[in-house]
Amino acid sequence: MEQSDQFFRHPIDGALDLHTFQPADCRDLVPEYLAECRGKGILQVRIIHGKGRGVLRQTVQRILERLPEVQAFYPASEDAGGWGATIVILKPDPAE
Repeated sequence: MEQSDQFFRHPIDGALDLHTFQPADCRDLVPEYLAECRGKGILQVRIIHGKGRGVLRQTVQRILERLPEVQAFYPASEDAGGWGATIVILKPDPAE
């Protein structure tokens, strides 16, 4: 099986750790993960992108800015990762 044919299951528990992903992977992964969380009624999500140079954090924030289901997002508190993680508040799904 080629690597491109593989997919990874990630638990939908309100915390998405992006350390093992490339920034290009996040363009689809972040919106899909947030949609799954929202569908399960999880409206506060922590996205862990790490501190580093901030490239992944900027990528995540650009994605979040464009998603209409995102009510707000902000850096996590120090005990939840500080600026190495972003807290996302999702709007409730009107279908529920």
